[in-house]
Amino acid sequence: MNPVNFNKEGSQALLHFEDWGLVNYDTAVNRQLQYVEEILLGTRPETIIFCSHPPLVSLGRGTKKEDLVSWKGQVVQSSRGGRATYHGPSQIIIYPLINLNKKRPHLKEKDIHAYLRLLEKILVSSLESLGYVGFCGKLALKKNTEGLEKTGLWKGELKVASIGIAIKKWVSYHGIAINYTKDKQAFTGIKACGYLSDTITSLEEIESKLVTKENLIKALSDNFNTFLQ
Repeated sequence: MNPVNFNKEGSQALLHFEDWGLVNYDTAVNRQLQYVEEILLGTRPETIIFCSHPPLVSLGRGTKKEDLVSWKGQVVQSSRGGRATYHGPSQIIIYPLINLNKKRPHLKEKDIHAYLRLLEKILVSSLESLGYVGFCGKLALKKNTEGLEKTGLWKGELKVASIGIAIKKWVSYHGIAINYTKDKQAFTGIKACGYLSDTITSLEEIESKLVTKENLIKALSDNFNTFLQ
């Protein structure tokens, strides 16, 4: 695990950033829970974690029986909200460990729905800063999803990132999975968040030029600092 801090020089930002690299899913969840306890005790600042996982499917609290169609790989139960989804090394995973019991200019305290919308806004703003336009979150989505959950990052009819969080004593954990590069294994044999695999895409597949992972993480870090002060 290699801590990485992307705060701008001279910034008064209180967020701490870490890059865990490729890490086992269960290990990542256990570390998050340890960090959440430290945040609650006041011994750790709010922390944004970047990482990726070996291929697996996690089953959120809202998973339905029909979500697992023919997936043959690892399956884990997860405490996050949402349904079944894929995790793999082709993704950028972001785990924001944020105290929602805190007043902020861009977020009311103890407002989980507003927090989800803010996470979407951070994704959209980060991509716009890199020249990627046309992305939106739940509220701007025009796709008819037939009652399915629309939280996430979309471009047109295609979903590029999923969001699923858990809350412990008003500190959030779990978070965001951005589909960064094309992955043939991703989303095969499952209905991710209830959607068929042809609804899910990656940044690489829909943009003519793919920004480096380092530049995308830097843009995301800047926007987390901006919107979660």
